[in-house]
Amino acid sequence: MVFFSAARTGRMVAIEGKMNIQVQVYPGRNLLQSALDLKLGRRFTFQEDNDPKHTAKITKEWLHNNSVTVLEWPSPDLNPIEHLWRDLKKAVHQRLPSNLTELERICKEEWQ
Repeated sequence: MVFFSAARTGRMVAIEGKMNIQVQVYPGRNLLQSALDLKLGRRFTFQEDNDPKHTAKITKEWLHNNSVTVLEWPSPDLNPIEHLWRDLKKAVHQRLPSNLTELERICKEEWQ
């Protein structure tokens, strides 16, 4: 789970196991902490891709209950995070991690 703003990247949190709807709700706390870390305060607009976990009722309820403004973004080819994923994958691939621990460390280093 990663966050970024126009100013800089936010936190990267590794999710162990399969990412499902129940796990998706927990990172909301990471969202709020990232907003604080990025000095966004409580007035920011949040945008996710259209993965079904992000658009699930429980996720939308959490965002609504926590007063998070969400930007609808139906086109994945125009989504900024998709371009960052490509860059991150390329950078990580060039460093050839040999195990999961190394992969996580390299991802976090490259995300900074």
